[in-house]
Amino acid sequence: MEKKKVLIVDDQNGIRILLLEVFSSEGYNTYQASNGKLALEIVKRESPDLVLLDMKIPGMDGLEILKHIKAIDSSIKVIMMTAYGELDMIKEATDLGALMHFTKPFDIDELRVEVNRQLQSGGSSGQVAVGS
Repeated sequence: MEKKKVLIVDDQNGIRILLLEVFSSEGYNTYQASNGKLALEIVKRESPDLVLLDMKIPGMDGLEILKHIKAIDSSIKVIMMTAYGELDMIKEATDLGALMHFTKPFDIDELRVEVNRQLQSGGSSGQVAVGS
């Protein structure tokens, strides 16, 4: 069974390191990107199962990155992270296909539980591999 892949996109190094440690210890292959350009390169190359995406990133913002991710592969799950209560942006992110959002500072355990729930529920698409 191949390990699930989680991509962490945040311009704050401390948050990336924290989330990388948490999700690596959960047994996921984790990737990180500090900007949209890098994030989209990783999405194209690695095809992550889930992306933790910060809403406010210099250059290409979270909504723009989200649009590109969904254009590359609409099945990739995206959870938004935001430091602000920007309800209009959160609504737009949901309309664009984000599953939900966490407001910073978020409870790391809540985030971990939700990521595990998303990846476990998404893992069984009803396809059964039959050996030849």
